[in-house]
Amino acid sequence: MQEINKNAHLLPNTTLSSIFMLSSDNELGSCSGTMKLLFLKQRDFLNYICDKTYKLMAIIGGLTSHNSKQMPHILNIYKMPQLSYTSFEPALSDKVQFPSLYRMIPNDSPQYVGIVQLLQHFGWTWTGLFVSDDDSGEMLLRTLIPQLLQNNICIAFKEIIPILKEPWKDTAENKKITERISFILSSTGTNAILVHGDSQSMESLRIALVSHENYEMKPIERVWIITAQWNFASVHHSNAFTPKTFNGTLSFALHTNDVVEYKEFLETLNPNQSMFFMIQHFWSSAFGCSLPKYNLYQSDAQICSGEEKLRSLSETVFEMGMSGQTYSVYNAVYAVAHALHAMLLSRSQQKAMRDGAISNLNVHPWQLHYFLKHVCFNNSAGEEIFFDKNGELATGYDIINTITFANRSIHRVLVGRMNPQAPEGKKFTINGIAIVWNHKYNQILPRSTCVENCHPGHSRIVRQGEQICCYDCPQCLEGMVSNLIDADHCNKCPEDQHPNKNQDHCIPKHIIYLSYEDPLGMTLASFALFIFLITLVVMWIFIQHQNTPIVKANNWNITCTLLTSLLLCFLCSFLFIGHPRKLTCLLRQTVFGVIFSLAISCVLAKTITVVLAFMATKPGNRMRKWVGKRLSISVIILCTFIQTGICAVWLATSPPFPEYDMHSQTDQIIVQCNEGSITMFYTVLGYMGFLAIISFTVAFFARKLPDTFNEAKLITFSMLVFCSVWLSFVPTYLSTKGKYMVVVEIFSILASTAGLLGCIFIPKFYIIVLKPELNTRDQLVKKKNGII
Repeated sequence: MQEINKNAHLLPNTTLSSIFMLSSDNELGSCSGTMKLLFLKQRDFLNYICDKTYKLMAIIGGLTSHNSKQMPHILNIYKMPQLSYTSFEPALSDKVQFPSLYRMIPNDSPQYVGIVQLLQHFGWTWTGLFVSDDDSGEMLLRTLIPQLLQNNICIAFKEIIPILKEPWKDTAENKKITERISFILSSTGTNAILVHGDSQSMESLRIALVSHENYEMKPIERVWIITAQWNFASVHHSNAFTPKTFNGTLSFALHTNDVVEYKEFLETLNPNQSMFFMIQHFWSSAFGCSLPKYNLYQSDAQICSGEEKLRSLSETVFEMGMSGQTYSVYNAVYAVAHALHAMLLSRSQQKAMRDGAISNLNVHPWQLHYFLKHVCFNNSAGEEIFFDKNGELATGYDIINTITFANRSIHRVLVGRMNPQAPEGKKFTINGIAIVWNHKYNQILPRSTCVENCHPGHSRIVRQGEQICCYDCPQCLEGMVSNLIDADHCNKCPEDQHPNKNQDHCIPKHIIYLSYEDPLGMTLASFALFIFLITLVVMWIFIQHQNTPIVKANNWNITCTLLTSLLLCFLCSFLFIGHPRKLTCLLRQTVFGVIFSLAISCVLAKTITVVLAFMATKPGNRMRKWVGKRLSISVIILCTFIQTGICAVWLATSPPFPEYDMHSQTDQIIVQCNEGSITMFYTVLGYMGFLAIISFTVAFFARKLPDTFNEAKLITFSMLVFCSVWLSFVPTYLSTKGKYMVVVEIFSILASTAGLLGCIFIPKFYIIVLKPELNTRDQLVKKKNGII
């Protein structure tokens, strides 16, 4: 008011003054005090204003939960503007029921949103609730709990604190409530506790905390989250404040700002300034001294000098900084002043304003409403002040971190803000680094969850019959990952990736195929090359000795064709090693099928030649005319042509092609040849088997022919080896995957080819190289078992 009255641009030639009355904690006192303020203070009768001692234009007051509805109902009758700086009563937002009420505090909704976002920011999903037993507490439960549950924040306990008539007396009711609160706090596992209620309704909780600390000799150390309704650091009794319990508290507080002149103003105060309401009572109580002049005495205390400084008091007694309530009162006075100024500047009051003060003007309180609704100004702190459509100050809440000390002094730090007027994404701000936590947590971020968080690689499964925050953390199923803490479910990796060992992120799959660098590929390639060289040596020896009896006796043309086909069989195994390409996929099975059919056809031709040669030796046998080169060549060409035709049909209808198999192995991408048509693949194998069985059957029945034609025994044994290899190939091939399927097929090719080479040619090779004396015509016609 000193600032306003000194301001030449605000209410010029007009003096703004004030009168004071104590608020009451009961409905009857509220009604009586309101009527006294309206009438008796002006020495008038109730409901009559006769002697205009002063012009009462507005009432600024802090409404408790008890008188929050009594005063507005009375003041509405007289349309007296009322500006409240403390009442959070939800019903007061109803402008139809309370049109004359203006609140210098914001709506509760931003505070609820801020509480949810604060809990989410720190990951506190398991929280307790203490609320007052009044409309405000009921509104919080009805509004906040659904928001908490929607954001997966669970309630560990919910306790409604009854309002005690005599809170600090040792009554049975007080003791029962204290024991219950102590039990809840001692048994719960939550570290974050939300407290909501005004100072009077929360006295029961404070009593319980003090009693527990005195009895257990240790405080209940938690992260207390206090709503703006309760200033927990403001106490009436020195032993009612428990510094260790409330150290590190986070509080939502009415928004405030620094007003430079405020502290300077407080430095000038002294108890002899009778103009200030009840300053003498406060001075005597706060400094513990006596003021005989005002009949105020403290036992065994010195007389107040008047030079005591407010800054020396603990903040639990008096705050030198401008608190949220003080800032609200400050803005309320300026709001009334600006509304009066705007009203006096209106056209209807121009003449009256030139004549003098308000007391001489024909103005009424109800005329101020229009201007209060539209008031908008910047205060001395540079902040814009205006009311929203509900008559509430359009501002938000500060988030305060309170640090307490053993000497009961406190330090408040602004660590965040909930500002509904800020841009989206910046409405809620918090500086977690600036927060000093309760010493119990050693400055490590406190945890408040029902269970330990699920680590990446696991997912949450809610326990049956329990809240969503209480869950188990089974590991993700094979092939699934989760890279978040408390993941709701596991996800599949992309096709070309697979989970790592911990199943917390995806890594690229290895591309797998039988390469020359692979030990298996290198071994098979080396073996194929080695046998190929042996076959070349055998072929060279046979060429060098093609005119010898043993070579001539075995049909050199068929022998040469068979050796050539065996050479090609060894070489075709190289088509199966290396990265599968379109061309290699087309060639590998078809080339292998045709060449092997050629080799078996040669063996079959040899067998038929042996049988016919034996039958031709019998006198008068007509088979003599079939013995010759044309029959052998015809058998080889016909059998090979049929296989070639099968392969041609295969390539024309459903040719093989390279493919990436991403699903057979969890951590591998198998590059393989898709056979296109499995039916045609097994048809090729089946035809080869058919030729082999015929050769084996014919050779088996010819095995007991005279020794001269005893090559049938060698063919029988070679076909037995061949059939054994390929009969074991099919089940083995079907039971393997990836590069091992290729390994099985290459091994079968090499083993069966080597069997043909070893069984048919190695005995002859042995005679030609090591036993040349047996390679004569005379020896050839001798009947010695097992030589030829």
